[in-house]
Amino acid sequence: MKRQVPLFLSVLFFSAVLGQVSYSIPEEMPKGSFVGNIAQDLGLDVKRLHSGKARVFTRDSTAYVELNRERGRLLIKERIDREAICGQTTPCALHFQILLENPMEFYSITVEIIDINDNPPTFITNDVQFNISESALIGSTFNLDRATDADVGENGLKTYVLKPTDIFSLKMNNQGDGSKNVEMVLNAPLDREKNEHLSLVLTAVDGGEPQMSGTMQIHITVLDANDNEPVFTQSVYKASIQENAAVGTVVVRVTATDADHGSNGKITYSISGMLDHARGMFEINKATGEVTLIGKVDFEKSRSFQVNIRASDDGGLTGSCKLIVDVLDMNDNSPDIHIMSKSNVISEDAKPNTVVTMINVEDVDSAENGKVHCVVNDNNNFMLKSTSDKFYSLVTDSELDRERSSEYNITVSCSDEGVPSLSSSVTLTLQISDVNDNAPVFERSSYEAYIVENNTPGLSVFTVKARDADWNQNARVSYILEDSSVNGVPVSSYVSVSADSGVIHAVRSFDYEQIKKFHFRVKAQDGGSPPLSSNVTVKILIQDQNDNPPQVLYPVQTGGSLVAELVPRSADVGYLVTKVVAVDVDSGQNAWLSYKLQKATDRALFEVGSQNGEIRTIRQVTDKDAVKQRLSVIVEDNGQPSRSATVVVNVAVADSFPEVLSEFTDFTHDKEYNDNLTFYLVLALAVVSFLFITCVVVIISVKIYRWRQSRVLYHSNLPVIPYYPPRYSDTLGTGTLQHVYNYEVCRTTDSRKSDCKFGGAGSQNVLIMDPSSTGTMQRIQSEKSILDEPDSPLEQKPPNNDWRFTQGQRPGPSGPHMPYGTHIRWTPNNGNRATGGPEVAMGTGPWPQPPTEAEQLQALMAAANEVSEATATLGPGTMGLSTRYSPQFTLQHVPDYRQNVYIPGSTATLTSNPQQQQQQQQATAQQAAQQALPPPQASAQPEPPKAAQTPASKKKSTKKEKK
Repeated sequence: MKRQVPLFLSVLFFSAVLGQVSYSIPEEMPKGSFVGNIAQDLGLDVKRLHSGKARVFTRDSTAYVELNRERGRLLIKERIDREAICGQTTPCALHFQILLENPMEFYSITVEIIDINDNPPTFITNDVQFNISESALIGSTFNLDRATDADVGENGLKTYVLKPTDIFSLKMNNQGDGSKNVEMVLNAPLDREKNEHLSLVLTAVDGGEPQMSGTMQIHITVLDANDNEPVFTQSVYKASIQENAAVGTVVVRVTATDADHGSNGKITYSISGMLDHARGMFEINKATGEVTLIGKVDFEKSRSFQVNIRASDDGGLTGSCKLIVDVLDMNDNSPDIHIMSKSNVISEDAKPNTVVTMINVEDVDSAENGKVHCVVNDNNNFMLKSTSDKFYSLVTDSELDRERSSEYNITVSCSDEGVPSLSSSVTLTLQISDVNDNAPVFERSSYEAYIVENNTPGLSVFTVKARDADWNQNARVSYILEDSSVNGVPVSSYVSVSADSGVIHAVRSFDYEQIKKFHFRVKAQDGGSPPLSSNVTVKILIQDQNDNPPQVLYPVQTGGSLVAELVPRSADVGYLVTKVVAVDVDSGQNAWLSYKLQKATDRALFEVGSQNGEIRTIRQVTDKDAVKQRLSVIVEDNGQPSRSATVVVNVAVADSFPEVLSEFTDFTHDKEYNDNLTFYLVLALAVVSFLFITCVVVIISVKIYRWRQSRVLYHSNLPVIPYYPPRYSDTLGTGTLQHVYNYEVCRTTDSRKSDCKFGGAGSQNVLIMDPSSTGTMQRIQSEKSILDEPDSPLEQKPPNNDWRFTQGQRPGPSGPHMPYGTHIRWTPNNGNRATGGPEVAMGTGPWPQPPTEAEQLQALMAAANEVSEATATLGPGTMGLSTRYSPQFTLQHVPDYRQNVYIPGSTATLTSNPQQQQQQQQATAQQAAQQALPPPQASAQPEPPKAAQTPASKKKSTKKEKK
């Protein structure tokens, strides 16, 4: 029959500190029944239940109540039987906790189970047999088995009803423990002859609604007279037994006596009744009355037992007593540790007092045996905090570092105060998650690597290595080349760094002669967020290789002309002919040079200093020695393998230039044809055909331009102010002339193509004598003048007053090694003049005063005389002679050569026209005679003709007047 049970809910109290809520519900509610709105009662938001993963925690495996997170309600999960959970204990309640995470919280919930009348009263047996003597007196009592009702309170056993009641009536006696003893009272005498057997029905009724009952059949056999009943020595027996006592242990011995004799005085002991939890625990010896233990006694399940014992004689009379057995607690239960909630992983940057695990500890023993203390093995990093009775929180006690310890095995040990003490422990494994708190660290504070020059691009130089103490992505190191420059060039064009391995590669091939060392910075960056980095300085040192042969600086080797060193025949032993100067751009041993004489026309005449390269005579020069001497000097460095260079030195053994000229006229120049000469010739022929028309146009344009410039120059009526360059003094000159001069004379078979030019500095003005004029003309320097064109053959800038000939511009050996050296240059190209290079300037010191006309003419005639003597031995071709003439030359007959001679600082000009040449000689002689006469004291200095003012000159004069 389905019964309707009203639902009673009551919220008893709230605790702000512990968060406790109590409800009351009746037992036997169907599944899914509403218990209470936990979200409303605790003041929690439903979203908090979702985010905190709210759940119900119970110690045992059976959960009678479940939580509906969506609505925040507690519902019945399993059928609740109060009798199965609590038995006779009142009040009966369920205790559990609501757990929340992030942050961890819990609330204690108590649900009181209200009893309903769902169990009828029951008897131990359905039938009971009594043998009653017919002589039994009215008022005699007979103990009946009491009924038991699993329900409590009003639903428990209420009363008994005996039917029929004509002979026997029912009597109930209250016991000290609140129970009732049921007795059957004889109201009328028995007559065995009338009714030997009687049947009665005893009904037990509870107080529930609806009322429930149980019945027991009483069968009575009427016997002959037995007028004494057994009597126990004690109405209540008390005994105690330790839990976990062995089966068969004697608990107590009861004793009863009967005054009758014979069979009516023989007593039999039996257990008349006991509660459900005591059933099957004890038995009694029918003859002796010893009560023994036949079951396992557990203090935690039942702390006491009550047993009703009955003594019966053969006459049918009975007596009864009560046995109370108390169970003594033993420390037989260790603390029970239960993990309510835990975190398996925690970040290493977690702050102290962060909750890691929540623990519930209970000991079912009592008194001192149930008192528990818990400790943790790692006191440095973690500690236990007691949040409430039997509840602990494991929290962090210090800063965590994954690099120091990535995992913790935390053991929580709990022990009671029993003797001996019992304990239990649980081990928690806690992983520490990594945080990017460590920057990469290089193995060295700085790196230094060596690489040999001429390396292959892409060569691996070395490897930088950095380590990161973090884990996984936070420990992944990438290498980056920091932006910088080396000699104005980005360092990325020199080296590159592998981002994953840190290998440094050379991007280009290095040259020790260009760069010897450089440094840069490499940054190591991890993959964390945000990333951490560190950098290191890397220094690359380039090692030299012997990859450069020696370079000969002197004597200069030219492809079109030959230079000869002049050695007089009077030279003694050890005479310094010249010095081979060479350098090697390599360094160290690769740059140590040694000189050797490889070939020589006469090896017995010259030697070469192995260390300084000086070529000296090793014997006296004789008349038998050939004028032409050819020396081949090899210069080697000290590298492995060594490199060398060869220089050819031409030596002329002679006392005078005519002798040298006669010997070197038919000198055949040895031309070293390279293997690729044919290629150059073919390429030249191909280019000529392409550039021919362009060249013709350019030449015609230049000719027209120069013709127009000459027309403007020669037809101009502007007078020219002459400029006299300073004289070039010679500290070694001794002769009739005051100074030593340098000339460049070029002679060919066709005298019309020959000329004689007075040597001067590149910045010296050129003075030209016009056939139609007797004055000199100086080029006027002006930015706006058309005469300032760079292509004009007449343009030369005035010299600087501080102009000097440098050491490199002097011919021959460097310094004063060869003061008497003379350089002769031959040019095999016909009709072309070999212009004087830096070697045309000889001597030292400035020109303090301009030379006179007589000195210039005298020097010119002397040069022409020497040229005429040398012309007789010249063959076809053009010879260029650069020499220094001493002032001992005198004025001799000058042949009629058709050439133009320009004399700087002079008003005379030698031209190739015979008529102009005669007029020029006469004018020059007259001027020389006039200059030879001392000028009168009173006569004023002749003023030079002033140039006509042009717009440009007017502006300049106006500016000077203002100044």
